[in-house]
Amino acid sequence: MKNFLTFFSALFFCFFSIKTFSQDIGEHLITSQIEINLTDPIPVDPAVRHGVLPNGLTYFIRRNSKPVHRAELRLAVNSGSIQEDDDQLGVAHFVEHMCFNGSAHFKKNELVDYLESVGTKFGADLNAYTSFDETVYMLQSRTEDLEILKKGLLVLEDWAGAVLFDPEEIDKERGVVESEWRTRLSPEQRMQKIYFPIMYHNSRYAERLPIGKPEIIETVDYETVKRFYHDWYRPDLMAVAIVGDFDLDWMEKEVKSRFSKLTNPPHERKREIFKVPKHKETLISVVSDKEASFTNVRLMYKHDHIPVKKLADYRGQLVRSLYNRMLNARLGELGQSADPPFTFAYSGYGRDIGLLDTYEGYAMVAEGGALRGLKVLLEENKRVLRHGFLETELERQKTEMLRFAERSFKEKDKTESRRFVTAYVYHFLEDNPIPSAEQKLELYKQFLPTITLDDVNALAQKWITKENRVIVVTGPEKDETPLPSQDEILATLKVVDSKDMQPYEDKVSDDPLLPTIPSPGEIADEKKFETVGVTELTLSNGVRVILKPTDFKNDEILLTAYSPGGHSLYSDEDYPSASNAARIIDESGLGSFDVTQLGKKLTGKTVGVSPYISELYEGFNGSASPDDLETLFQLVHLYFTAPRKDEKAFQSFIAKQRSIYANLMSNPNFWFTDQSLKIKYNNHPRRGFPGEQSLSKISLEKVYEIYKDRFADASDFTFILVGNFEINPMKEYLKTYLATLPSLHRKESWKDVKAELVKGKVEKTFARGKAPKSLINMTFHGYFEWNSQNRYNLNALVQVLRIKMRESMREDKGGVYGVRVQGNARQFPKPSYSLTISFNSDPGNVDDLVKTAFEEIAHAKEVGAEEKDLVKVEEMQRQERIKNLKENRFWNRQLRNYYQHGNDPNKITLENLEQYIESLNAEDIKKAANQYLDEQNFIKLVLNPAAKKENQ
Repeated sequence: MKNFLTFFSALFFCFFSIKTFSQDIGEHLITSQIEINLTDPIPVDPAVRHGVLPNGLTYFIRRNSKPVHRAELRLAVNSGSIQEDDDQLGVAHFVEHMCFNGSAHFKKNELVDYLESVGTKFGADLNAYTSFDETVYMLQSRTEDLEILKKGLLVLEDWAGAVLFDPEEIDKERGVVESEWRTRLSPEQRMQKIYFPIMYHNSRYAERLPIGKPEIIETVDYETVKRFYHDWYRPDLMAVAIVGDFDLDWMEKEVKSRFSKLTNPPHERKREIFKVPKHKETLISVVSDKEASFTNVRLMYKHDHIPVKKLADYRGQLVRSLYNRMLNARLGELGQSADPPFTFAYSGYGRDIGLLDTYEGYAMVAEGGALRGLKVLLEENKRVLRHGFLETELERQKTEMLRFAERSFKEKDKTESRRFVTAYVYHFLEDNPIPSAEQKLELYKQFLPTITLDDVNALAQKWITKENRVIVVTGPEKDETPLPSQDEILATLKVVDSKDMQPYEDKVSDDPLLPTIPSPGEIADEKKFETVGVTELTLSNGVRVILKPTDFKNDEILLTAYSPGGHSLYSDEDYPSASNAARIIDESGLGSFDVTQLGKKLTGKTVGVSPYISELYEGFNGSASPDDLETLFQLVHLYFTAPRKDEKAFQSFIAKQRSIYANLMSNPNFWFTDQSLKIKYNNHPRRGFPGEQSLSKISLEKVYEIYKDRFADASDFTFILVGNFEINPMKEYLKTYLATLPSLHRKESWKDVKAELVKGKVEKTFARGKAPKSLINMTFHGYFEWNSQNRYNLNALVQVLRIKMRESMREDKGGVYGVRVQGNARQFPKPSYSLTISFNSDPGNVDDLVKTAFEEIAHAKEVGAEEKDLVKVEEMQRQERIKNLKENRFWNRQLRNYYQHGNDPNKITLENLEQYIESLNAEDIKKAANQYLDEQNFIKLVLNPAAKKENQ
């Protein structure tokens, strides 16, 4: 289960439009089209059926067929860690865990066991989280089989009122919850424990982190756990939200029948609303940790929550969104300077916790740069306070917001059920509005033209205050670069208070994106793959294009492209420049536009494309709305023909990279990852995190030279386009923008840089870090005979191991929160595979858990897999493929893989997978286990806390 800490809610609402005459007359707003009563409630999507049962339970039901034959089921409980008594710290989260460990109809671990047998993936399709104010349970169920859907409803029903809390299961789960607590131990968590009571000064939230206290979880008695469930899991604090491919009337009857039986407890406890107290002074917390990798600055202004229930509130939300977007655009522009004041920054007003809203600025800064980062956040706030925003900024963001609403409207019949059901959950928990896409678009069209600069600029006066202000600085504890003192922070506040800020200048280029449209080339050849609806074209300059029109999304076209070569073709000396070349060019802009001006030029367009240079390939990833397809191709054309060599962008990139990597190795997790890569690849210069020596070797001249070389010849490029388009109009764009790309007809491929996993048996234990946890990473590897049957069997083995290790190491022993099992096979540069098992544990349990993992490995080698586990694997594979076949991203990824490896794309079908599924048996798993879990090539690496001695 996931445990979300909702420090602050979404800071950016994606909203935007056109300018018309408007006049504000109190409770009514008159536009050129219509008079709006601002006291009217925000409309609710008529497609959602909702109500309240006599016992107080709220329900939301909607029919939606994306994905087909699936339903998203949610149980939302309006209680979380904030409701815990003093002897229950962590129990809200513990109860969430226990809901998966035995109920009236699913004893012990039968729930997960059953759901996996019908293709439900633990984690992806079955999950839950506990926060301060709520607990939410999530389940995806199949709907083509009514009995499976009924079982899914039965799961929700049991969660809501029939959890057993078996003492044996409670005791077993203590270790799992402690392991989740242990997983989160980090320098960030230690610093948070110090600054949280300052940030939420004198409030209950500072004392009720959802993860709780391990000493309470270890000893809490059974009745205390059950007491929380009895007190707070009750129908008047619950909502059921169900969206999917089913009969609406039938589902409403089921919900009423099942959930009306729930009763509220006698003498029910009042659910108190806990506030965060106000304070006049600026509260400051400066916290350092020797293992912290990054320096962060947070500037917070606390405000009472603004509910959004009436049309006037909705308009106000749009005004706030415009402000947030405009200020973040300015911060983004500052981040592109040659000497950026921060590596990353954002600002925004939004809901935080409980009934608290916050206006917040955040910056990740270079070591020693905390005061500078804080100063810039304060200055940009003062710039808005003093001068406001500009009309050009406002109109740009209105255009963006309106385009977002238009896109949502276009996708109204292709929106995933998960998005709808999440919206309904937060309508129940936080009163978030839930208009339909059509209603939202209409509201945007009505309200955005009426919003003026005065409306937006007035917010700064309300948000930027000297009262209820909090400043938090966190970072590494280092004598040579100490964090600022409270006095230095207060002095910075005074300096900015007295500074006279200059107005912002909005620099916009009117140049055309592409100065000259090329004369079209030709299509030289065309092939059809009817089984999968794919067309393969060869253009006159040699470019190959793979087209897969779909109706999965109305407003989406995905592009990927590749060409063999990559940075493998360059020396180790040039590797730093080669491996970063595409990223630097991408951050430099195109043609006559720097990256900031390019972003402004593309205002109102749903389009994006980025080049890449990986080890074996170079190419592009991109996407566009059908309306902006031509712009997508123009950007690709420019990346070939007019890459920008920008010294300022280069310096900015290097400065930010230095900021990220300067202190990275202070964190034991990053250090262990780096050490693992060095050991696994025998200190290969192209593996591991870059250090200062590597960054200092990056040359702008070499970056530009390598990029130009990699994209000098389009003749060996393959472009793949998947999405909502028609073949014939697409051909015209291909002829104009791709067939005219430079073509040298080089015969080129990648080189083997010989970055191979070290052969033999390697075992090494390290000691580093304060946190009382150990990290374990075990990798099996070797030669792989590349064919589809072997790839399938390796994948099936990995899935079997995931099931068995979760059962033995988590559910039986309670020793881990999760076990990660990953398998990877590759054909290039040499056929090889790796299978990695990783987890963290209590340092005292490492040997026992490693032994348990090897017991599961031995079992797989001896007997393969039990029939029930084969059924789970087969059904999860089948159901995943059914869903994937209706996703553009799946087809985009699969077509690339099939073409790169010379496979027949006609085999990307459910029927092809079904052949492997039907033939899978225990002997296949046994054979794969013996082949791929061979300890002759095995690497075992363990990181213990510093108190444990290192074994060299």
